[in-house]
Amino acid sequence: MHNMPKKYYALFTLPTIIAFAIAFLIPFLFGIYLSFTNFRTVTDTTWVGFSNYIRAFTGDNNFVHALWFTVRFAIVSLILINLVAFTLALLLTGGVKGTNFFRTIFFMPNLIGGIVLGYIWQLIINGILLNFGVDLTYSATYGFWGLVVLMNWQQAGYMMVIYIAAIQSIPTEMVEAAKIDGANGWQIIRNITIPMVMPAITICTFLTLTNSFKLFDQNLALTAGAPARESAMLALDIYTTFYGRVGYEGVGQAKAVVFSIIVAIIVILQMRLTRTREVER
Repeated sequence: MHNMPKKYYALFTLPTIIAFAIAFLIPFLFGIYLSFTNFRTVTDTTWVGFSNYIRAFTGDNNFVHALWFTVRFAIVSLILINLVAFTLALLLTGGVKGTNFFRTIFFMPNLIGGIVLGYIWQLIINGILLNFGVDLTYSATYGFWGLVVLMNWQQAGYMMVIYIAAIQSIPTEMVEAAKIDGANGWQIIRNITIPMVMPAITICTFLTLTNSFKLFDQNLALTAGAPARESAMLALDIYTTFYGRVGYEGVGQAKAVVFSIIVAIIVILQMRLTRTREVER
């Protein structure tokens, strides 16, 4: 492969480049253009400049509220999901009987669709809360923690599999040498396990952040933004703006562009932060 003439590079990469341009690049750039227009259809547009962006932040407080709601949710989910997943990975690589069975059980929630999962947890959580005279739509706080529970239950098993693969790749000689030197379990985790699995931590934090910010179907099924859109996350707020308000298509598109920029910045910062802590084997 390394000896392949350069004239053939384009032949093999061109299909992928064309597919990327058609499926992502062109729609993304066209979407940026539409965010500066008023439109009902993509063939009938009127240029309005930054008006849609101004309306997105000043027209109502829903977008700003959804932004902070999503940021809080992403931070809590980032910590809890990775903490639970890493703990499970440590337990299941420590010689526990029935490891394969537990791995399968913990991973299975990730296979359930978001809409179905949202309705399942809506029934479960509301069944508990109704004993206290409230439900998920009573307060945004209930919706927030309901989403946290749902997200943890769905994603922790998937992240656990990644952590297990990383832990199992740690050289056993290194761990045995640390034990001979008198290191206890916590010291091994802190000084050997965590530094050696930093690439997996980078991947898991990236996936957790992106999944948290892009969460839509679970939010729609669990609370639909109730009460009064106070539990609506960014994706749901953009959806309701675009499809739920006549004449706000451009505003919804502007929100989508801002959303993409925010996610890109956060992911880039997260990747740089975690990668600087990775160690070479």
